[in-house]
Amino acid sequence: MIGAMEPVEVLRVLGNKYNAEILQATNTPKSAQELSEELDIPIATSYRRIEELTENDLLALEGKEVSTEGRQTKVYRRQVDELTVEFKGEALDIDLQERTEAKNQLVDVWSDLGGQG
Repeated sequence: MIGAMEPVEVLRVLGNKYNAEILQATNTPKSAQELSEELDIPIATSYRRIEELTENDLLALEGKEVSTEGRQTKVYRRQVDELTVEFKGEALDIDLQERTEAKNQLVDVWSDLGGQG
């Protein structure tokens, strides 16, 4: 569950190079290869960042798709739609709004129709 993460840990994960970009790019499902090409990051880094984000419940395995080479590849989608950081004196509070399955389905339909999702 996303809400169980410590606020400082969420910020640490998001602060790692490429993680925020990967979350932004995975509004629709993407493979490690697609993220590597789209974000111009090394493929090994793409896999490491995906692993870190999935371990912290910010990204999830969405399923498998057939690549252009005919291979089955795993695709990932972000698990959050909104993140709010609030400093309360010396305390730090983070509110994460999880994506719903209904939202994912709407994004997929819109993307199939040629929208930006």
